[in-house]
Amino acid sequence: MKQRVVIIGSGNVATSIALALKDKCELVQIYSRTLAHAQQLASEVGCQAIDNLQDLALDAEVYIVSVSDDAIVTVLSQVLDNGALWLHTSGSTPIDVFASSRIRYGVLYPMQSFSKSHPTSMSEVHIFVEGNDIETRLEVKELAALMSNNVHEASSQERERLHVAAVFACNFANHMFTLSSEVLEEAGLPFDAMLPLIKTTIAKLDDMTPAESQTGGDKQEIYQLLSQSIMNRR
Repeated sequence: MKQRVVIIGSGNVATSIALALKDKCELVQIYSRTLAHAQQLASEVGCQAIDNLQDLALDAEVYIVSVSDDAIVTVLSQVLDNGALWLHTSGSTPIDVFASSRIRYGVLYPMQSFSKSHPTSMSEVHIFVEGNDIETRLEVKELAALMSNNVHEASSQERERLHVAAVFACNFANHMFTLSSEVLEEAGLPFDAMLPLIKTTIAKLDDMTPAESQTGGDKQEIYQLLSQSIMNRR
């Protein structure tokens, strides 16, 4: 019998998880504060759309809270524990966010930058999981394994490191591309000229480590400088 799953959220991560699970589990509901968003995703996976947490079905086995980090506590405060497995999908939020309100809980963190316009197959994504006890952790791993062959256990502290590493590899890399584009634009040159170089640089990672092609730089200082550079653009 397929597990009954409710997904709280309708953003990029929630959408990717819902699509990955739609044939593996029985999706019961999609919740979003904006009903139209919930309806759009619910129509794709064949389940009910709701925009009020008071209408949440309470007989599902799994509840996946895939909302912004600062909204997780708000969601939990509006729904009583029903003994089901409750998960969040955040890379930087510790598992203890559930500790005061849930009995069975864990984390299902797909380490990927998802976009509805550029869909990524969840089977290729590395998913990092955590549970509040051994039995729960195994249950979360089984759920993650329905979506990906790349499932790993990671504590909240390890997941925080993953999040920082992802910022370097994705956010900061994209910021560099933005600055490169501006330099070229000022000279009246196309950013397309950089694409073969960027693609070749990334392709090298299949055969060598990043350090083998470039070394140097203090990570903490670089993190602070690039973070400030991004903030200055807002």
